Amino acid sequence: MGIASLICGVITLVMAVFSASGLGALGIILGLVGIIFGALGRKDPEQKSMATAGLIISIVGLLINAVLFVACIACIGAIGLGAAAAGAAA
Repeated sequence: MGIASLICGVITLVMAVFSASGLGALGIILGLVGIIFGALGRKDPEQKSMATAGLIISIVGLLINAVLFVACIACIGAIGLGAAAAGAAA
């Protein structure tokens, strides 16, 4: 579980770069899966350090991914409102 958590966390950080596309939602899902795997992996004494690293990376990646995804959605909404206002003014 520790290795799976670490892999999910790293992929979540990579997905944060592409959060403007549909990959942002996938990054959020992988972040949640990485957190679950990290919490489960910490119970095994042999994988505790790797699971802890995966847990931390997954949490950081999830937060970055969620903030960027919401920001991109807000920008798209603002562009749509600006276009609607410009069309109404013309």
